[in-house]
Amino acid sequence: MKKIAILGLGEGRSTMSAALQSDKLELVKVCDRNEELCKHRAKEFDFHQYTTEYQDLLSDPEIDIIAIYTPDKFHAEHIKMALEAGKNVVCTKPLIDDLAKAKELLELCEKSGKRVFVGQSSRFFEPMKRQRADFEAGEIGELVTVEAYYHADHRWFLGKGWSLEKAFKWLYGGMSHPVDLVRWYLPDIEEVMGYGMLSPNGKAGGLKNNDTMHFIFKAADGRVARASGVYTGPVQPTVRDSEMSCILRGTEGCSQGDYMDLRYAITTKTGEEKLITFDHKLKHFFRFEGKSHHAGEYQNYLEYFVDCLESGKTAYPDLKEGIGTVAVMQAMDLSMELGRPVKIKEILEKYDLL
Repeated sequence: MKKIAILGLGEGRSTMSAALQSDKLELVKVCDRNEELCKHRAKEFDFHQYTTEYQDLLSDPEIDIIAIYTPDKFHAEHIKMALEAGKNVVCTKPLIDDLAKAKELLELCEKSGKRVFVGQSSRFFEPMKRQRADFEAGEIGELVTVEAYYHADHRWFLGKGWSLEKAFKWLYGGMSHPVDLVRWYLPDIEEVMGYGMLSPNGKAGGLKNNDTMHFIFKAADGRVARASGVYTGPVQPTVRDSEMSCILRGTEGCSQGDYMDLRYAITTKTGEEKLITFDHKLKHFFRFEGKSHHAGEYQNYLEYFVDCLESGKTAYPDLKEGIGTVAVMQAMDLSMELGRPVKIKEILEKYDLL
């Protein structure tokens, strides 16, 4: 059993639930600068070991893992401090917001001998787990292409003041999910091309950056993929479509994993068509009001991280892969700005990451 502490109790709410319900983790302490939020979580979970000082987590010799759920702009510094304190790290996506800090983190991680794992929760949702297992078992033959998207009516999100700041971009906050799903199957993305726009609803709501985006990716081996994100308008009924989905097209079959709907479909290499639902796991994945937060996926990925730590295996996405995904997203951002394809190498060279 590994002992874990949590930094950031907004999104960290899911991690508290995950750790407290896991038999592979012991929650030692939680931290947030907002003491009222600490008190609220203490009452909610009947867990009262909280602090408002990050240093209290760093200096506690009992803690094996620090799970970081602070705003994106603080991730790099908080990861650095955890590694310097000799802690393994789980950090929510997007991993970092400035690749200028990436090389230092890679060197520090290597020097410390500790592990950094990126909490890409969508990989650990049941339909995506089944899709990956079928892929690795050869059920769709050789992979030809990947299509991933995240289309959601997130107009409610505009009520958060920071979402209207110039620094907030749905490209990083939302598309990190479909981009990660593409990279899970095609890790060596070489070039990206895309277009984006700020929708009428986004403009009316006060957004500063694109909320509607479509991209094409080219891998080093010549395969192509696409990903899209649309965030400020109505969506299809769930019987027809899901907010997030990953489609794999192979030489002998095709599969599709859906989120938030616990639904998976596949045409296997034998021609069998299957539609599988996982409604019996609804309470594992969605523990709070409605289908909100990510407690089930978080428990799945935290336990996976523990298993990897104990077996000496690398937990993916690791720090290097997480940085690679940020580089791809920065190339996407640049492509929208310049109106041309951008090679990932351009981004990696700029930050001495090749």
